[in-house]
Amino acid sequence: MNPEMDNEIIVGRNAVLEALRSGRGIECIYVQFGEHTGSLVQIVAMCRKAGIAIKEASGRRLDELAGGERHQGVAALVQAYPYAELDDILEKARASGEPPFIVILESIQDPHNLGAILRTADACGVHGILISRHHAVGLTAAVVKTAAGACEYVPVAKVTNVAKVIPELQKQGIWVACADMDGQLAYDTPLTGPIALVIGGEHEGVSRLVKERCDYVVKLPMKGKISSLNASVAAGVMMYEVVRQRGLG
Repeated sequence: MNPEMDNEIIVGRNAVLEALRSGRGIECIYVQFGEHTGSLVQIVAMCRKAGIAIKEASGRRLDELAGGERHQGVAALVQAYPYAELDDILEKARASGEPPFIVILESIQDPHNLGAILRTADACGVHGILISRHHAVGLTAAVVKTAAGACEYVPVAKVTNVAKVIPELQKQGIWVACADMDGQLAYDTPLTGPIALVIGGEHEGVSRLVKERCDYVVKLPMKGKISSLNASVAAGVMMYEVVRQRGLG
């Protein structure tokens, strides 16, 4: 793993709760003044048991820490998320005894899309996600909040060049399929073995070179007037098609 050096803030009850459950390094938590209710009671109790400092804060202070995100009365100062290496993700797949299942995101820039993809990836048993190092969002506070705890369980690796990493995966026996409207129906494409799904960016989609290097180009049926899906929605449908074909339901 490549640890990031600086601490960061995560906000929201689900994100903080999953950070506690996963054993992630937490420096302290900030909770809003007043009576604690719901899952906030559990968060405070877990922090006390683990010896994590608890600081009361005003709503205004939490708003500042959250940077515009909805904090639900709690924020945590945590060690920044470490990015994985590709080898870490492949090792996780080997240890699971399952065919590798990887998602590759080319230039996803919307943090809410990345967060939503992470959340679905965890639900689908994805072994890891590769994201572009440049012109793409990383594991920001907004991503973590949207992912609702999935960042604790799905490793994310940054790659400098998506087109160059595809042959590396193919050498490992992994088939690579990208989502593009010029492809064949995903439902008619075998996705049961070792697979990596490529999802393009919100504006440009999958680049020409990446598309050329993929083993399959697949599409989802579009019956309406709009010609494309939101990136996180397309990724979710594609991931669940892999789950369906593998009979993992």
